Amino acid sequence: MNMTYHAGARSQQRGIPPFILDCLDNFGEEVYDGHGAIIRYFTRVSRRKMERELGRDLVSKLAQYFNIYKVENHDGTVITTGHLTKRINRK
Repeated sequence: MNMTYHAGARSQQRGIPPFILDCLDNFGEEVYDGHGAIIRYFTRVSRRKMERELGRDLVSKLAQYFNIYKVENHDGTVITTGHLTKRINRK
């Protein structure tokens, strides 16, 4: 996974493990932010997909990370990561 220095630092500061970022790639929903970037985050549907693939026990232990998002540019490089504090505007 390609990450900018900023994204790596923010992931470490915010306690976001690389496994969760991989889960966002595989199961997360994506929305375009209107400025050329893609925001990936977990929804109820993506959590259900994870339960089917990984098992309910593992997903329940990962529940503390379901408010995570990441922003990446068009070529897949992660720009930043963070915790959701408000809703993502889907247009």
